[in-house]
Order: sequence, then C-alpha cells, then structure tokens
Amino acid sequence: MNQVTFLFLLSVLAIPACAAYEPPPLNESHPAHADAPSAPRQMPSQTLAYRRADMVGPGPVFAAVKAEKEMSALSVTAEGKVVATVPSSSQIVVEHGEIKGFMEAMTMGYRAEPSSLLEGLKFGDRIRFTIDVPNKAIVKIEKRK
Repeated sequence: MNQVTFLFLLSVLAIPACAAYEPPPLNESHPAHADAPSAPRQMPSQTLAYRRADMVGPGPVFAAVKAEKEMSALSVTAEGKVVATVPSSSQIVVEHGEIKGFMEAMTMGYRAEPSSLLEGLKFGDRIRFTIDVPNKAIVKIEKRK
C-alpha cells in the first residue's frame, strides 16, 4: 500500500467519525446561549456604602450619624473676641476659648444670620455669641463689657 492510498483511507474513515460528534447543549448560564444575560449580574458591595440607606447594621459610622443628629438639635453659646467682621459676606472672625462638648479653643470665621448682627462690632470687642449648630451660623451676638 502506497502512501497516497493510506492517506485516502485515513481521510475516508476520519471524516465520518467527526460528523458523528455532537457538542453538549448550552445551558442558559453559558455566554453563547441565546437566552443568556448580556452581562453577569454583579452583587452589591458589602464593603462600601455610598448613601445612608446603603449602610447595614450599627458601627462607627452609625455612632457618628447618631452624634450628628444629637448635635443637630442644639445651639451652643460661647464667649470670645472679635478679630474681624466682613459685612459684605455676613461673616465674623472670632477668637474664642473651648466650647465644651463642641470644639477646642481657636480663631475661626463664622457666618452670621442675619447680617445685621455685625452692625456696631469692631476689632477687640468682647462678645457672647450663640451658634446654631445645624445651620453652622452665629444667630445671636451680645457685646460684653
């Protein structure tokens, strides 16, 4: 038997063997299936929370939110010294001591609501002021002697 005959017989026998092969059917989870979703569904992150509604269970974040809510109903009163006033932007810069349970002693700018609170104030005036915590603004100023 020569080489050409051998290859012919091999090809005649091999072709019917290949035609008999039937691949298994695809299930719906296979990406090539016609009813498969276009992209796999991603599970929501269990690590990151982008909104309060995304947060699950108590933890340090909830403690901070709770503290913020408790502070939101408060106003705090303190005494200090006027460093500067900026009536055009309704702001005052005050040097004050520690405001217990709220902030350390510092020199800080605050918004004043209404801006008429700034009338008659000048550098060095001793004042007693009330901060509306939720609005982050001074809502009352009294000159001290």
